[in-house]
Amino acid sequence: MQFFTANQALFDFFLLSLGFAYSQQIVLRAGVFSIATVGFVAIGAYLAGYLVTKSEFGGLPAILAATLVAGLGGLLLSVPLSRLRGVFQAIATLAFVEIVLNALYYLEPYTGGAMGMNRIPKLVESWHLLIAVAIVIYVVWSIGRSGIGRAWDAIRQDETVAACLGVSIRKYHTLAFVLSGAIGGLFGAMQGLYFYTITPEQFGFAMVVSVLTTIVLGGRATLAGPIAGALILAVLPEIARPLAENRLFLHGAILLAVIIFVPDGVGDLLVHKLRQRRNGTGRNMIGGETS
Repeated sequence: MQFFTANQALFDFFLLSLGFAYSQQIVLRAGVFSIATVGFVAIGAYLAGYLVTKSEFGGLPAILAATLVAGLGGLLLSVPLSRLRGVFQAIATLAFVEIVLNALYYLEPYTGGAMGMNRIPKLVESWHLLIAVAIVIYVVWSIGRSGIGRAWDAIRQDETVAACLGVSIRKYHTLAFVLSGAIGGLFGAMQGLYFYTITPEQFGFAMVVSVLTTIVLGGRATLAGPIAGALILAVLPEIARPLAENRLFLHGAILLAVIIFVPDGVGDLLVHKLRQRRNGTGRNMIGGETS
């Protein structure tokens, strides 16, 4: 208990990072090169903060409303992006994030402008984050075992072949955007109600890079990918703290090493190795082979 109390902030950061990572992973798994997650997170955070401070909403209704609106935002965003692919999707979704950020600055009567929102009551605790993460993991796991997950995998591996097999690319891309938006909005709202202050700077390019780095480190194809990536990002700064100004060099070196030697991500690699070992053990038991 004492260990948890001493590291509660680190644990909560890990849970929030994990939620953002699952929002990002879903669209990448579906073969969509989207980096719109941070935009959805910002929408969720500010909407929840506004509803609680200005409209006297309770914490749960505000979080649900933010989740719904961000999911709707994902649906609307999927319409113009349905004809784009690859780098053009990345540029368009980055433009979406910039539009959201500029709106936060210019809608000052509602967002507080550059000063952000202050005096937001803290309505989210660690156990709320833990429950939300557990629900999201279960949903993502269930989808991964369903026809939707198999369709996403087929589209990611070869969109042309998937279309020839009768998979509706537009339908499954839209579904990925909606789910990504909803999860991003959910954890954005929880972040907004966890800290007492939110500002547009929190949702800038640095956060875009952080979310993408989580997926690059962990992997985009398995449930364990975001967990591994978020864990590395949460623990690494603490390990590198004695290095002071040189810690950024360590971060970059580790990221580069993962990209070169483990391109599928640490989490995906571990899952792949475990499956190989399990399948190999199964074959040995059935066929009487020895390794």
